[in-house]
Amino acid sequence: MADIGAAIATRMDVLPITRTHRRATVAVGLGLFFEFYEVFLAGVLSSVLVKEFALSKAALPPLLASTFVGMFLGALLLGRLADRFGRRGAFLLNLGFYSVFSLLGAFSPNAVMLLVTRFFAGLGLGAEPPLADTYLTDLLPARHRGRFIALAYTLAFCGVPVVGFLAKGITEGKILGIPGWRWMFVLGALGAVVVFALRRGLPESPRWLQAVGRTEEADRVVAAFEAEAGITEQKPAAAAPVNEPAVPPRALLRPPYRRRTGMMVVFHLLQTFGYYGFGTLVPLVLTAKGYPVSQSLLFTAVTYLGYPLGSALSLPVVERFERKFLVIGTGLAMAVFGIAFGYSGSMALVLVFGFLYTATSNVFSNAFHIYQAEIFPTSVRSTAASGTYSLSRLATAAMPFVLVPLLEGAGPNWLFVTVAAAMVVVAVDVAALGPRTTGRALEAVNTDGAPVTAPERAPRQ
Repeated sequence: MADIGAAIATRMDVLPITRTHRRATVAVGLGLFFEFYEVFLAGVLSSVLVKEFALSKAALPPLLASTFVGMFLGALLLGRLADRFGRRGAFLLNLGFYSVFSLLGAFSPNAVMLLVTRFFAGLGLGAEPPLADTYLTDLLPARHRGRFIALAYTLAFCGVPVVGFLAKGITEGKILGIPGWRWMFVLGALGAVVVFALRRGLPESPRWLQAVGRTEEADRVVAAFEAEAGITEQKPAAAAPVNEPAVPPRALLRPPYRRRTGMMVVFHLLQTFGYYGFGTLVPLVLTAKGYPVSQSLLFTAVTYLGYPLGSALSLPVVERFERKFLVIGTGLAMAVFGIAFGYSGSMALVLVFGFLYTATSNVFSNAFHIYQAEIFPTSVRSTAASGTYSLSRLATAAMPFVLVPLLEGAGPNWLFVTVAAAMVVVAVDVAALGPRTTGRALEAVNTDGAPVTAPERAPRQ
């Protein structure tokens, strides 16, 4: 049975990219689109919601944090469910939860109701990125894995400028007598329903099926991929297939995986200060610099163009350079551009360094999203990726209570010095503890003494 399992992994890695691979990439990317839409929604609407509900300075941080607390719990729960019951079912569950509560949030009569609905919407979307990383990592051939996951995130990051420009375009007035900010929640809910329908037709991960003993089902899924690719017979692999160990969740706290788990715990507790700290607090930073709300929303919308463009810039490099070093290099670049943004004294410099920061941060983001799923075995891949990633949600929930007072007390300069320090620690963490993964078969990355290269491509008939 172990040889059959290894053969399934090998057969997946020698496949060319098929129509189903592309369809899965698009469906996952669209789901991530609404995850990023949701994450950045509270930040771009913060000034509007303060006015709408007459929020005090003390009331704003809990409202901003509620979504991320929900995301923390959702990542823990749904991530483990994906390893127990399958990737596909967890995908559908989280989208269903999100769409219902995002729609309810549109009808919130007060800040308390909005806080509750934002929490439950976050619960639904909490595991979306690590589930996406896990599913596409399971499905894609080793030599194409990084590029297609980066493609999914490039599509997803289009949600960030969409949020920015929608906030600028519709929140200052009403549509059909209903305030524009409420329509933004409705649009998020309706989009999630469309993605739910697209994902129902996706196959289950054959690597997961094999890991839980459903090898015959895994074989049928792989055979369908092979038929789609026109492969009618298998060529022996250049290197013998490696049997990846099936391990229980407690193995993540023991050698050899304890080192990687510890690395990702530190990584996610701190990277969020550089990534989400910048994205969610830009409107408040610009207001603190003296720009009016309308101008700060415009600056935010323009700066947010750096998210999809930066993600697109990662496409030619995620397979060409070792992803470990991409994470390190872009993390350090974020530290430099963040300080420059904090010290910018003109509209032109705000836009330049804001754009450079967001573009670089999304090469960083794509690299680590690919990386975090590659470094754990299939049997616990979702548990490990979601469990450590959930800490970034918890850290993001805490950020308003840390960074907003820091911004008000010390100003934007010290805010970005703090963010830069966090990113330097992130770079050192990955440099010291991270393995190399680019171009390697998953079974090789997660097995001691395994061969470094992926198997040779099977012939097409």
